[in-house]
Amino acid sequence: MLDTAKHLKVAVDAERGTMSKNVEQDVAFIRALADLLKESELTEIEVKREYADNDELEVRLSRAATPAPVYNHMPATGPALHALAPVAAAPETPAKSTEPDLSNALTSPMVGTAYLAAEPGAEPFVKAGDTVTEGQTVLVIEAMKTMNQIPSPRAGTVRQILVANAEPVEFGHPLMIID
Repeated sequence: MLDTAKHLKVAVDAERGTMSKNVEQDVAFIRALADLLKESELTEIEVKREYADNDELEVRLSRAATPAPVYNHMPATGPALHALAPVAAAPETPAKSTEPDLSNALTSPMVGTAYLAAEPGAEPFVKAGDTVTEGQTVLVIEAMKTMNQIPSPRAGTVRQILVANAEPVEFGHPLMIID
């Protein structure tokens, strides 16, 4: 098994080209940054630490951003969870899915709050059945007090709007279906 502390120490020493008296502190610092990255929604952390005598440490940690899973139902809780009914035989023909086809879904490029209109009481940017052009603003997502216009990725027809006005959205959350 790889000794992470020793591996990090060697990597830090190799990066500096010298042996530093701060290596153990640097390893602890890098571990703390990695833990912060793992516990938060951040995808990247970059830090530069300067010491005396032209000694410094630059660290960049990143991970691939993965879209949050979308759940459309609440799991069963309480006594009903333990008292399951016998499972009936599967029907001959598969039932049609009530889930919308998300293959043409416009997804959220960020975490924020989705707004379907430019301001309260105004007409929505688009409604189901509207024809849109590529680049046309179809909704706004507020993130960090900034209003970000979300354009249509293609020309087509808005088949279904999957979010409500002022609904919080995550990265990758389906917003609307445009065919």
